Amino acid sequence: MNALTRRVVVGTAVVSMAFAMAACGKTGGDDSNDSKMIGLLLPDSVTARYEAFDRPLIEAKIKELCPDCSVEYANAAGQAGTQAQQIASMIAKGVKVLILDAKDSVGVKSSVQTAVDKGIKVVAYDRLAQGPVSAYVSYDNEKVGELQGKALLEAMGAAATPTSKVVMINGDDADPNAAEFKAGAHSILDGKVDIAYEQTGLWDASTANQKMTAAITQLGKADIKGVYSANDTMAGGIATALKGAGISPPLTGQDAELTAIQRILIGTQAATVYKAYKPEADATAEIAVNLLNGKSITSIADTTKTSLSGNKVPSKLLSAVSVTKDNINDTVVKDKMYTVAQICTADYASACTAAGIQ
Repeated sequence: MNALTRRVVVGTAVVSMAFAMAACGKTGGDDSNDSKMIGLLLPDSVTARYEAFDRPLIEAKIKELCPDCSVEYANAAGQAGTQAQQIASMIAKGVKVLILDAKDSVGVKSSVQTAVDKGIKVVAYDRLAQGPVSAYVSYDNEKVGELQGKALLEAMGAAATPTSKVVMINGDDADPNAAEFKAGAHSILDGKVDIAYEQTGLWDASTANQKMTAAITQLGKADIKGVYSANDTMAGGIATALKGAGISPPLTGQDAELTAIQRILIGTQAATVYKAYKPEADATAEIAVNLLNGKSITSIADTTKTSLSGNKVPSKLLSAVSVTKDNINDTVVKDKMYTVAQICTADYASACTAAGIQ
């Protein structure tokens, strides 16, 4: 081998070694101790709150608390398999903390375990994911269900009797919150009314519409005295089915979606449950940043919640409030969740005036 050839070979070897070292350093993302990447995974885009409120509020609070932090975001679009892939991708990118609103709280357990095994702290947001999560932030979900049940009984008034037929459309069984909402509502409604038809609406307006249509066919439209919907997205589909049948029994919801507030104003929905997004988002962001920096979270996560997998998780559980026509001004308007202009569009202007929202 001549000198020129030797120089080319050695040079090539050095370059190859440099690429190998660089690649080695990038395996699994940026694993350096000063990485300040926080992952945010939300479950779907059909529920209005996630993209409109949760994401921007969490991202803004993280930036406020940690200006040099970066947020890696992904939405599962309602697919548990997609979310599992997104978690794997974030592990590879080198996130240090993962905020996870699980599409399937049980199915995601192995992904949570993989993340924790890589040294990543997982914060369960809104839904308590299974596995060794470091913290959980949500609302007291059984109390949310109780609020829904009480609002329905109040709206039914004298029609709330043990023989009065009520339709119950619950959330997705893959969401642990759905079971807690249902349990809370049952604790209020059982014995007071006859829950004559109960199905899951999968948090989907179209599915809820189909289930409500089936309930009308099965029970007869004249015999339905009230409808429990676990959230406002499904309530929208249910309201359409009720309108199509020419009936308007009291209908509940949850999440205080803008369209639900407007339905409440015109009387096609009786109540919703307002869970202020900012306190939930702020607490989650603060916990995530503290975990990132190795600081205690006990001043924020001031209680514990035991998951279905038996893990006792430091938790922050917030309190919700029922919203009817009478307190729209004192809740979503006062908190600037929506402006009067957003609520009181042309179709709802007269109803706003009647309700004193101007």
